[in-house]
This record gives sequence, structure tokens and C-alpha cells, in this order.
Amino acid sequence: MKKYLFLFLLMFALLPAKGQIRGNNIVVTVTPDHKDWNYKVGEKAQFVVNVLKSGTLIDDAVIDYEAGPEMYPDVKKKNVTLKDGTMKWSGTMKTPGFYRLKVTAHVEGKDYVGLCTAGFSPELLQPATQCPADFDGFWSKALSQARNNALDPLVRLLPERCTQEVNVYEVSFVNDRPQGRIYGILCLPVKPGKYPALLRVPGAGSRPYSGDVWTASQGAVVLEIGIHGIPVTMEQKVYDNLNHGAFEGYWETNLDEPEKNYYKRVVVGAVRAVDYIASLPEWNGKDIGVTGASQGGFLSLAVAALDKRITFMGAVHDAMCDYEVALQKRACGWPHYFYQVQRPDMKKVEGARYYDGINFARRISCPSFFTFGYNDEVVPPSSSWSVYNVVNAPKTISIYQMTGHYWYQEQWDEWENWLLKQMGLR
Repeated sequence: MKKYLFLFLLMFALLPAKGQIRGNNIVVTVTPDHKDWNYKVGEKAQFVVNVLKSGTLIDDAVIDYEAGPEMYPDVKKKNVTLKDGTMKWSGTMKTPGFYRLKVTAHVEGKDYVGLCTAGFSPELLQPATQCPADFDGFWSKALSQARNNALDPLVRLLPERCTQEVNVYEVSFVNDRPQGRIYGILCLPVKPGKYPALLRVPGAGSRPYSGDVWTASQGAVVLEIGIHGIPVTMEQKVYDNLNHGAFEGYWETNLDEPEKNYYKRVVVGAVRAVDYIASLPEWNGKDIGVTGASQGGFLSLAVAALDKRITFMGAVHDAMCDYEVALQKRACGWPHYFYQVQRPDMKKVEGARYYDGINFARRISCPSFFTFGYNDEVVPPSSSWSVYNVVNAPKTISIYQMTGHYWYQEQWDEWENWLLKQMGLR
């Protein structure tokens, strides 16, 4: 008996520590006095800061804090002692936008961060990005040239990933030139039939993809693509090396030359993915959507704008939108090309306009779903609101104020359910 007890305790001790850690005992909360975190221009937002340990206030907590318009705080304080572990703060804005209070507490040699970002009449936000006169012609020509090449699809079954309901394949097809391909994971229902379709486009970087087996099991054709023209089934280390090597900073490549911009083949490749889905006998010929988060949010906007076969679009904290607003010293979308740049190269400003999600959003005509958080420090909420405000088509917005550049389970569920409803699967 003692022997078995010893083995049990040994097995428990060997469990990965990672699986046993959840959250922090020390937490910094920053709470506004409006439940929706929204205010009218000129109103005062009242914030309460609490530094907590085991859910109770910490005496003599030492904090740094900054406050003001997002990305442009005008108040910065260091090593402030909160005798009772709490403080109050107020802020306002005279124009539409977002006001952020960010607090860093120093406790027992570690830093703990809390923030709150209040919106001031965000429904009135408008982007600063201008649209090139030849924007439509530029993209029409790019797609026309790419479509001169046959798709030449290659398909490889991945039996270890298949289920009783879904067959999973690695696929590739020609992008903008015969030697350039797009790779992805295709999930098809096993049961013969005609199905609605969904294209999933990726966030920034490179990584392997597993495919969306669950959505396919609900009765949909689902294609998840990579953007870099390399297989998406290699070991993680390969992508890590590329992210710190050949792909490092790819989003800045040839910003001043629209014809050579890295994203030209990326956007074209995403639209070619729609061509590929449309060629599949399993597609029902009617319903096809596109969705993604961050960089994938931008690509979703682009695909929905450029391909009118798209019948629905879902964008989550959409990056790459309204770069140009930084020239007015307002929060701009990732990758923040012109943020705090004293003398921007106007060729880069003009070149970026061809790859700004704002100019694609203005051309969307299908039903669209938008969700993002106010505490996002990568994609500012002002950028996402500006995108939403210029879409002139049926649209839904769902704000999860607390989220940063991630999502909650409830947010994911709402996003997924919206997509399923558009495909008639809910």
C-alpha cells in the first residue's frame, strides 16, 4: 500500500508545473464609473485603482501610472505610494477617441499591470487615411494578372488528423505566379453533399496550422491558409527560425513601392483561396465567408472588399487600419508605421494607402461582424471603431471592453456562433 501511495505522489510531483499555475494572487484593477466604458465628449470619466493581494487591498502599494489619449499619455508618474492600496483618477477628452489609465504596481520585486481605456463618443470617430485614385484599378489588375495562372491544386490527405466526420488535407495552389503557392489546411465533411464555406486567414507571423475541424464537423467546408508560400505542417522550430530570420519585419517590406509590397502577394493569395474554395465540388455555390483576427482581420476586410462572392465577413481586433491618423498624433493601427515619426517619408505614406484596411472596409457590401477590446495596446480601439464606422453594409459590433490583443471564451463563442448562423448551421 505504501508503495502505491509513493508512486501516486511521485506521479503528482512530476505533473507539469505549467498545468498547475492559474492567474496571479496579486492583481491591479482599474475600473471606470460607466458600465459600458463609454462617455460623451466632454464628460468626465472617473476611475478607481485597486492593488489587491488575495482579493484585499495592499497597504503602501508603490505604483507607476500614465494617463491620457491612447498611445499619447500626457501624464506620467513614478513611484507613487498608495497608503491604502487604492486611488481615484478622472479624465476627459474634447474630441472623439479613447482615454487610457495604465497602472504598474511594484510588489515584492515583481511588476503587475492594470489598465482601463474609456471611449469618448467612439461612434463619431472617422479615419484620416486617404484613398489612392487608382486603388480599385491597382487591385483589379493584380487579381487579373494572378488569375492568368491556373490554380494547379495539390492535395495531400492527413489521415492522423481525420475524424469520423471530417477529412483533413494539406493543400496548396498557385498564387500570383506559377512558382509561387499558397498553402493551407482544408477540412471537408465526410458525408457527401454541398456545403457552405469559410476561409480563415491568419494573424501576423508564421506557424503550423491544424485546420478548423470543429466548424467543418458542423457541416461546412473550411480552408485555413498561411500567407508566406511555405508548407503549414512543419515543426514549430522551423517557423520560429523564420520569424526571427527571413520573415522578421516582413510587414515593412517595400512600403514605399506598392507593386513590390510584401502584402501584395498576401492579399492576392487570400483572394485566390476563395477561387480555390469555389472550385471544390463540395461547396454549395452560394455561401462563403472569410474571418480572421489581427492581421487576419485586415485580410478579412480585404477579401470581402475585393471578392463579391463573399457573403459574410468576421473581423476580430482588425490590425493594419488607419496608419495615417498618426500624422495627426492620434492612435494608429498596427504596425504603427508613422507613430512618433517626426518627418514621415511621404512615399511610404502614399504607398501604405493601398494596404490600409480602411480603404477596403469602405468597399464591403456583405453582412459583417466586428469584435474587439478597449484595452488592446496592439490594435487601438479607435482604429477598430473607425473601421466599423466606415462600413456601409449590414454590420454587427460586439465590444469586450476588458480584452487586450486576445479574446475571452465568451467572445470566441459569439464570434463562432455568428459565423455558423451566416452559413445556416445555427
